[in-house]
Amino acid sequence: MTESHTGGPHAGLRLMAVHAHPDDESSKGAATSAKYAAEGHEVLVVTLTGGERGDILNPAMDRPGVKERMSDVRKEEMANAAAALGVDQMWLGFVDSGLPEGDPLPPVPEGSFADIDIEEPIEALVKVVREFRPHVMITYDERGGYPHPDHIRDHEVSVAAFERAGDPEAYPGTGEPWTVSKLYYTHGFIRDRMVLFSDEFERHGQESPFTEWLSKWDPSRGDLMGRVTTQVECGKYFPQRDDALRAHATQIDPNGVFFAVPLEWQQRLWPTEEFELAKTRVKTSIPETDLFAGIEEP
Repeated sequence: MTESHTGGPHAGLRLMAVHAHPDDESSKGAATSAKYAAEGHEVLVVTLTGGERGDILNPAMDRPGVKERMSDVRKEEMANAAAALGVDQMWLGFVDSGLPEGDPLPPVPEGSFADIDIEEPIEALVKVVREFRPHVMITYDERGGYPHPDHIRDHEVSVAAFERAGDPEAYPGTGEPWTVSKLYYTHGFIRDRMVLFSDEFERHGQESPFTEWLSKWDPSRGDLMGRVTTQVECGKYFPQRDDALRAHATQIDPNGVFFAVPLEWQQRLWPTEEFELAKTRVKTSIPETDLFAGIEEP
């Protein structure tokens, strides 16, 4: 386990973030993970697939030999990202399904994560839950944050593991039952946040990188902020988040949109990360500012 630094509230609690691919942990709740790890909690990132079918999205990494050893490269990147965040990480070992393209969409590859019997990854994740014994789990919402088959399957597997890990009749031989106290969802990009940053670009006489995205916004999708129950102040850890993103060099272009908004603006205007309390077995009050709210210290 990564060495921790004690001193935060409820130090010694455990947080598990379940992600579909390496790099997801650095773009969804990363600063929150870094914050809790720095405060002395145990934080474990569980990566369900190896990201083997990921494209090279950073032109600087599109060079001979990278694509051919993508599996090893993504493992190396993940190790560097976990170190940047100060968290522990483990692989569940399933095969990336890739992002199907076309109309109609083709089926996912045979034997990939979204193709196999869902009971297999549920049992595997229940085993990890029973070993790590998290007080809180984080996963994606029912839409996967965006409609990638592995993200949607991640949601389904995580919710099932949250429900079944404490059932002594479920999956005998995978360890002693453990009941997780709370389950949170992360969502996709929040429109309010993009609007706020776009306005700041305008005030500085600069063109917003989000103009096109906002112009295509479909109001029927609803406002994700309406689902948010919990905002964790973690601006102090945005630099670690950014270091973790850059560690995924094949997937993240350092000149891309992830780094378009100056860090000072982010820390001043929107220093939080957002979550939806999806299920809880403890009493808490909404809105929250702490994922461990309502959970007693060990």
